[in-house]
Amino acid sequence: MKLFAFLRAASWLPRLAAVSRGAWACGAAALVVGLAPAHASAVEEASRALQRASDAVIGIEVEALDDARSSATLGAQRTGSGVVIGADGLVLTIGYLVLEADTVVLLPDDGRRVPARVVAYDVATGFGLVQALAPLRIEAAPLGRAAALAAQEPLAFVSGGSQGLVTAVRLLERRPFSGSWEYHLEQALYTAPARRDQSGAGLFNGRGELVGIGSLFLAQGALASTPRQSGNVFVPTDLLLPILDELRLRGHSTASERPWLGVHCQETAAGLRVVRVNDDSPADVAGLQPGDTIERVDGLPVLELAALYQALWSKGPPEREVVLEVLREGARQTLKVYSVDRMKTFRRAQGV
Repeated sequence: MKLFAFLRAASWLPRLAAVSRGAWACGAAALVVGLAPAHASAVEEASRALQRASDAVIGIEVEALDDARSSATLGAQRTGSGVVIGADGLVLTIGYLVLEADTVVLLPDDGRRVPARVVAYDVATGFGLVQALAPLRIEAAPLGRAAALAAQEPLAFVSGGSQGLVTAVRLLERRPFSGSWEYHLEQALYTAPARRDQSGAGLFNGRGELVGIGSLFLAQGALASTPRQSGNVFVPTDLLLPILDELRLRGHSTASERPWLGVHCQETAAGLRVVRVNDDSPADVAGLQPGDTIERVDGLPVLELAALYQALWSKGPPEREVVLEVLREGARQTLKVYSVDRMKTFRRAQGV
């Protein structure tokens, strides 16, 4: 089991004392070094919570549709993790794993291969939901409050599948995250030490409650508080509850119906530099090129990715004319881009 491998890991044991103020850390330490009999009930409760969290995280295998555009960047075969959050076999994961999926297979710890279907892909949050098509017989993980986490709080990072692991991490930062691919979170969770099997992994607090879903690996220099350390970005589960019913019903949230240009930008000292333009995207059709610097959107100056997305998403319907002022080889140009609704650009499997 992932849990027992975690408890036996000698490299983790020295850190237990340093994080003992967390209930989860105390419970894990007790299982290894033992506590006084008076603490037995607390130890058992903490142990059950961590075991439930470990068991609820399963592996996911995805085969993308033959004509999936996302395969160019994400690959046609994808693997990651998901967390069982419903007694009916509902699994929460990171959306890019199941984007334009043809087949989805869930991999519980008991070695079964359980077919599943995609329920939702949400552009605004980055979440994905899949539904098991056969009984999982796994207790669902309860949802916690990421907003209640304290800085440096010890947490459990749990991945699924045959190589699944449980390791101790700390919450380093809670701050906005802007992705180059027209993606933004107001309050992402940043943790360390880093792991590279973050896709769809679960982040749990000391009560075994799910507080985040793994999204990204960050190389050294990306963490503001500890620039010499690599880390991971988790999407807080606080974002799920307000939209869960909508995701089940419509497959995405209303916030996901927003303008999309198909441009990837990088923040530089000179401004927002275009590093890639999606083929046949609105930006491509309008003539935007890699190397251009975007200076204004609909007359508003944009120096950071967050400002670009705010200007793009708050000014009108998903399908509209967007005016970009760009700097190209020292000359300023004005481009009219006709944005599209991002949700309408994805391929979907027949009957899903």
